[in-house]
Amino acid sequence: MDLSESAVRDRAREYAAGEPLYDVERQHVETAPKTFAGDEYGRRDAQWVVRWYFRRYLGEFPDRERREREDAFRDNEFDDVVDAVGTAADAVDGDEPLDIDTAIDALTALDGVDVAVASGFLQFLAPSRFVAVDRRTWEVLAAAEELDGDYPDPPSTDEYRRFDDACRAVMERTGVDAWTLYRALWRSFEELPDRSA
Repeated sequence: MDLSESAVRDRAREYAAGEPLYDVERQHVETAPKTFAGDEYGRRDAQWVVRWYFRRYLGEFPDRERREREDAFRDNEFDDVVDAVGTAADAVDGDEPLDIDTAIDALTALDGVDVAVASGFLQFLAPSRFVAVDRRTWEVLAAAEELDGDYPDPPSTDEYRRFDDACRAVMERTGVDAWTLYRALWRSFEELPDRSA
């Protein structure tokens, strides 16, 4: 798997041209960091991230599990959601060092949020810095020999940190931001010989 700068940029452009959710994702990339940095947002803004995490698979993710996770998240007290998202936003705001552990701990304290879904929140809290982890993005990095091992389902915080380190290495080498890399990884999955989902 080629993750050179030109390949990453080309696949990110293909994603923008061909993925059905791109326009709404792009809008959230532009607005979510400011929205979540304040406390003037509604329950649906936070629910959108959880729904996005599962629905971007366009039906490939098991419907029952998706509904259970979305329902569990919806049952959280909204004040708890605001507190968790605020803590996560503060932990990843600004320059290094970022406190990924605090961000993930705050988010995973919410019902319906595991480390993988928490990484989706990180992607929209700081889209130039974080890539959401999932089987697709992990497997592409592994195929490119940027990351060792099979996708841990579900990933732990330590495994997310390993994934994040691999993403940062690719971003530094190619000069792209995390949002560009995410799109390239997602799109690159289609090129893997033995795609598992």
